[in-house]
Amino acid sequence: MFKEIKNKYLRYSTIFLFFIIIFFSALQLNFLWLFGYSPSVRDIKAPTLRVGSELYTADGKLIGRYFKENRTPVNYNEIAPSVVQALVATEDVRFYKHWGIDVQAVARAVVGLGKDGGASTITQQLAKNLYRTRYNKSQGLLIKIPLVRTLIVKLKEWMTAVKLESNYSKNDIITMYLNTVSFGNNTYGIKTASRIYFDKETKDLATTDAAMLVGMLKGTTLYNPTKNPAKALERRNVVLAQMNKYKYLSKDSLTELSKEPIKLKEGKMQDGSDGDSYLRAAVAKYLEKWCTDNGYDLYEDGLKIYTTIDSKLQKYAEEAVADQMRILQRRFYNVWGNEDPWYDSEKQKVNYPDRAMKNLPIYALLQKKFPNNPDSVTAYFNKKKRMQIFTYKGDRDTSFSTLDSIRYYGKIMNTGMMTMEPASGKIKVWVGGIDHKFFKYDHVNQSKRQAGSTFKPFAYLTALEQGMSPCDKFTDKPVRIPYTEKGQTKYWEPKNADYSVTYREMSLRWAMAKSVNTITAQVTEKVGWDNVVKYAHECGIDSHLESVPSVSLGSNDVTVYEMVKAYATFMNKGIKTDPILVEKITDQDNNIIDEFKPKTKRVLTEEIAWLMTYMFRGGMEEPEGTSQALWEWPDLFRKNNQIGGKTGTSSDYVDAWYMGLTKDLVTGVWVGCDERTAHFKNGEQGEGSRTALPIFAKFMEKVYLDPSSGYTYGPFPKATVDITRTYNCPSPRIIRDTTSTDSLAVDSTDFTVPETPETVVPVTIEPEVKKEEKKVEPVQTPPAATAPLTRKEERELRRKQRQEEKEKKKNENGNNQP
Repeated sequence: MFKEIKNKYLRYSTIFLFFIIIFFSALQLNFLWLFGYSPSVRDIKAPTLRVGSELYTADGKLIGRYFKENRTPVNYNEIAPSVVQALVATEDVRFYKHWGIDVQAVARAVVGLGKDGGASTITQQLAKNLYRTRYNKSQGLLIKIPLVRTLIVKLKEWMTAVKLESNYSKNDIITMYLNTVSFGNNTYGIKTASRIYFDKETKDLATTDAAMLVGMLKGTTLYNPTKNPAKALERRNVVLAQMNKYKYLSKDSLTELSKEPIKLKEGKMQDGSDGDSYLRAAVAKYLEKWCTDNGYDLYEDGLKIYTTIDSKLQKYAEEAVADQMRILQRRFYNVWGNEDPWYDSEKQKVNYPDRAMKNLPIYALLQKKFPNNPDSVTAYFNKKKRMQIFTYKGDRDTSFSTLDSIRYYGKIMNTGMMTMEPASGKIKVWVGGIDHKFFKYDHVNQSKRQAGSTFKPFAYLTALEQGMSPCDKFTDKPVRIPYTEKGQTKYWEPKNADYSVTYREMSLRWAMAKSVNTITAQVTEKVGWDNVVKYAHECGIDSHLESVPSVSLGSNDVTVYEMVKAYATFMNKGIKTDPILVEKITDQDNNIIDEFKPKTKRVLTEEIAWLMTYMFRGGMEEPEGTSQALWEWPDLFRKNNQIGGKTGTSSDYVDAWYMGLTKDLVTGVWVGCDERTAHFKNGEQGEGSRTALPIFAKFMEKVYLDPSSGYTYGPFPKATVDITRTYNCPSPRIIRDTTSTDSLAVDSTDFTVPETPETVVPVTIEPEVKKEEKKVEPVQTPPAATAPLTRKEERELRRKQRQEEKEKKKNENGNNQP
């Protein structure tokens, strides 16, 4: 077809132009996969900045970020003019005159073979950063030919630059460029760099600040002010000189500014937004499936994730945890002193450091390396090195060997805490441990521990489901329950905490409130332990539960998350509500992408659910109820407020729990060591009422004392359906000193309880306490003393009195012996 063109010069020119068009078309289309990816029109019109996602509380506070490149976009009008001037003067002086390719600079580079500087424009650099034109994934089969590869990359950048120039204004291109470039230290974009290096907003950057940041673009490592301050200063002054050369800066200003030192001020994007946390990790896990199903990348798609967490409640919970865990750690150290705390259930000492050392991956490698030299292996683990460790006085640098570290952290107590609104399913508090920096394991939804007494309510629920009432009575007596294991008949004989029985008849409500093992075992035998497992699963326990006679005493491992979900079923009128951690997700422009609603299912009747909440109130209202340690926080009981709950302690005081219920919130708290062989010695030190319960109490006290929290005092909701079972059955109040402790799931009642006058023996517990009666209820206020004692002094006095009584009884017994 070209033969028809008679003029040979025109013909050759046309042929050349034709092949140029064919070549660029093949380049754009990646013909035969020779050239690699080139941005399409759609890519150009909707560029992806790989912006990290932001995590917010329900009340709009930024609490975390997810990113591969730490970047927050900024608008053009938020950028200081000096930044743009420094960039143009240094990187592309003809930026406002060219159309993406600076022909003059290209010619200069070709003639000078690159010695007089490169020819890459800001737009070309943007194309390279935005579409990764030089990444392996963007390259085709011709990558293996060195010169051809370089030519193709440059041509693709030119093509992309022209496309960008035809779709965006110069200001848009400048903005996109400044939002994409790296400033070292995993800092991307001018806004992030301004905050990280100068703790300023981008619009507030001084001329010297702008010059330093623009100067870093030539080499983020070489000209990094934190690593090479001298080089960074030198480069900054070069940028200032360029600004003067192209009339952006006067000679006098240049002279003055060049003398200024670099003034860095380390900052963060926002308080708490840069570090990792239990909540940040939990949300990432929560959204894992959602991201996969909906095609989003949590780390690159710039999502705004609004959690259900209440920032005030989260703060109060973290404060309560920090305060109580500091006390418990000190108590733990005092109990054991220089003695190792690692003992199994048979009271046999456990060499935990040796076991932990052998479980490390490096141990097997060292054994292969030194097969006949165990001393070399031991020497490795005993070698001291500098490390930072967790303490309650702040992070501390020390010299520890690996074995030192194992021994140290094997004695550290930890906790998990979660609070949920039972009706809405919204999780308001998530505390996965004492410090995420040192303890990554989340004790809310990852750690599974024995539930102890907190599992007993499922036995009493099963009893109600089978037609019993809170007033049905069982006798506290020795129990011997037969069961079959591997074809053999065996017997289980549960004991109460003090290894004694009272032979007293007790209502189900009283027995659950007092946490009596023998009665719980009898109830379990009567209703069937398979049914206890069934109803626990129905209410929200997802973990596998071994159907054994001891199931109701909390012998199975469960999570705090599951327990809170299950207890919330009782407070939500029998409707199981799957907790939600995320409320909504939006894009960068606040357009809603998705909203989250909890899944619900009715699993109990309203009557059964109300009766269970009435049973939980027994912990405060029944004689020797295990929740009565809450009286030490009188602010919890203003304005006729009611609290229900259940303490729990597993065998050997390894795990301590408290499940607290109010009219608005359900809270679960677990306390213990990650190493299960480490535990307290007795109930006075380690039971749930003395370890986990105070965290709940301190937390709720802070919530109630803050009127702006939105959570108020008040009684439990009244029944909205007819209650056909008998439930108002007052229990006699037994006035005696109680020093019993919790072994397998029973908590002692040795705590400060405001006492009633000795003349008052029976106590009538009404289902709904009237406001007038609440005001005069004698148990609300302790009797006045002529010389008020502190709580610590009161506890010491009680201990001395108990010790004197024990010695007196011992002497009497000794005198009575023949």
